Amino acid sequence: MSKPTDTSEFLNELNGGAFASQIGHALSEVAAGVVDHGKAGKVVITLDFSQIGESSQVKINTPMHVGSGGNITLFAEKHDQLFTRDDAPIPRRD
Repeated sequence: MSKPTDTSEFLNELNGGAFASQIGHALSEVAAGVVDHGKAGKVVITLDFSQIGESSQVKINTPMHVGSGGNITLFAEKHDQLFTRDDAPIPRRD
């Protein structure tokens, strides 16, 4: 039986800790959008694993987005919303 990966440690080590920070940002943005607009949201994480040669090492690929000025990020750049939070077509739930 294999030992399960410590998920917290894994996420904090991936890409030198940047991955965990980016996931936190994405979760907050999606949650705020769900509350502000009353529609469902989703965060999807894809990790592609490949073996490095014949070793016991694996390479983990995550798709990256290239934004304005060549800025590379895990998530696409946030674009201006059609409506501000105050002008949203769905009333805010308090």
